[in-house]
Amino acid sequence: MNEEAVKLSEKIVPSNYIQQGIQAKHARENLIRQLIQHKKMPDTGWDNITIEMFLQDIAIMDSNNFNGNCGVGEREARIYSSLVYKRHYGLGHGIGRSGDITAVQPKAAGSSLLMKLTNSLVQDAIKIAGIKSISNCFVVPMATGMSLTLCMLTLKQKRKTAKYVLWPRIDQKSCFKSILTAGLEPVIIENVLNGDELQTDIGAIKYKISELGAENIVCIMTTTSCFAPRIPDKLEDIAVVCKDFNIPHLINNAYGLQSSKCTHLIQQASQVGHVDLFVQSTDKNFMVPVGGSIIAGFDTSLVDEVGKNYPGRASSTPSLDLFITLVSMGTTGYKALLSERKELYKYLAESLQSTAEKHGEKFLNTKHNPISMGITLDKLNMHVSATEIGSMLFTRFVSGTRVIAPGKENTIGGHCFKNFGSHSNNYPSSYLTAAAAIGMKKCDVDLFITRLDKVLMKCKSDQKDTNNMNSVSNQDNVSEFETLTINDQPECDSLSNKDVNS
Repeated sequence: MNEEAVKLSEKIVPSNYIQQGIQAKHARENLIRQLIQHKKMPDTGWDNITIEMFLQDIAIMDSNNFNGNCGVGEREARIYSSLVYKRHYGLGHGIGRSGDITAVQPKAAGSSLLMKLTNSLVQDAIKIAGIKSISNCFVVPMATGMSLTLCMLTLKQKRKTAKYVLWPRIDQKSCFKSILTAGLEPVIIENVLNGDELQTDIGAIKYKISELGAENIVCIMTTTSCFAPRIPDKLEDIAVVCKDFNIPHLINNAYGLQSSKCTHLIQQASQVGHVDLFVQSTDKNFMVPVGGSIIAGFDTSLVDEVGKNYPGRASSTPSLDLFITLVSMGTTGYKALLSERKELYKYLAESLQSTAEKHGEKFLNTKHNPISMGITLDKLNMHVSATEIGSMLFTRFVSGTRVIAPGKENTIGGHCFKNFGSHSNNYPSSYLTAAAAIGMKKCDVDLFITRLDKVLMKCKSDQKDTNNMNSVSNQDNVSEFETLTINDQPECDSLSNKDVNS
C-alpha cells in the first residue's frame, strides 16, 4: 500500500488504526530488508505470514505475473492448474539461463532474487555447521548422485587424458553409479577392518596412484556420512595425498552437514591438503522434499564452472523449499536442531547398546561414525535369517534401519560386489544399523527400541515353530503393530508432524 492509498484509507477507518496496521506491516518489511541486505539466515525464524508476504512480492516481479503481460515465446511460465500455481506461489520461470544455472533471467527478476538469496543462505548455514572456509556454493535440482556426476564431468574437462576415479568403497548404489554415469572408470579401494570399524586404506590409494599414474586420475572421491560399521574416510590424509600428487579431491558429504564431526573433517582437510568440491543433499540435511543438493567448494571460480556446465535452466522448487525452510528455522532454530541431533545420537547409542546386551548381541564399536551405529544379529533362532528382522521391523512401520547379512552379491555396471551393503568383502557379522539424523525426536528412539525389543524377543524364542517364524508379514504382525501403536507409542512433538509456524 503506497502513501496515497494509506491517506485514502484513513478517510474510511480512523487514522490511528490505519497507522498501527502500517507499523506492523513495516516491521515485517524490515525483516525482509535485513535479509536482502545481509544475505544471511535471520537470527530468529520468520512466521508464515512474513514468508508468504515476501514470496508474493517477488512473484509479482516475474513476467508471467505482470498485469497485461503478453507472452509470445515458447517458455512463458504458463501454468494451467491453479493448484500448481498456488503450490509454487506463481514462480514458474525456474532458475538460471541456458548457459549457467546461477545466472539471472530478464523475465524473472523475482525468481532470480530467490535463487541468489537461497544460495547465500545455504552458504551461511554451511558455515554455521562448521565449514568456515567455504567460498561458494549453489543449490542444484538434482539429488546427490547426479550432482557428483556433474562435478566429475567438470573435473574431467581439466584433465583430458584422465579416466579413473579412486573410490574407497561405500556400498550405496548412487555413489558408485555417479562414476559410471560420468563415463569414468571406478577403481575400488577396499576398506580395512580395525576392530569393528571399516577404515580407509591409505596405502592402497597411494599404490593405485603409482600404478595408474596421477595424471590419469580424474579425482579421488571420498565419503563422510555413511552406514556403520564404515566410518568417514580419512579426509585429511587423503587431502594431503591429493595435494602431493596434484589430484582433484571430491567429497560425497551426502548427509554430513548435520554432523560437526563430518564438517570438521572437511574444514581440516581443506586446510592441510587439497579439497576441490563437496556435495550434500538438501533433504537429508535440511528436512525438505527429495530432489535437490548443494555443490560447494573453496575455490569460487571452480564452483562457478560447475554451475556453467549444468545444461539449461533448472527447477526452482528445491531453492524455494530450502529458502522457506532456512528463514523458518533461523540461526537459533538451526543450531538447536544440530545440538539436539548430537544429543540424540548419544541417547540412541545407549538405548541400542542396552537392547543388544539384553538379547546377547554386541553393540558395534564404531565411535568414529557420528551418525550411524549398529548391533550384531548373530544369536537369532535357527529358523530366522537376519534379513527377516528388517522385514519384521518394516511391517511394524519402522523405517530407516538396514539389516546386512553376509553372502549377498550385487553387480553394478559390470562390477561385482561381495557382501554388498557391508562395505567389505569379509565383514564377520550380520548386523542392523540405525541413524541419529537431524529432526529425530527422543520419542522416535523410544518407539524404535520398543519395537526392536519385541521383534528380537519374537525371533529368539525357542517356543516358535518354523512356520510361525517364517510368516513375518502375516496377520499377526498387523495385530501386534496395532497393539504397539495404541499401548507403546509415546507422545512426540515431532518437527515433521508439526508446523512450528502455525
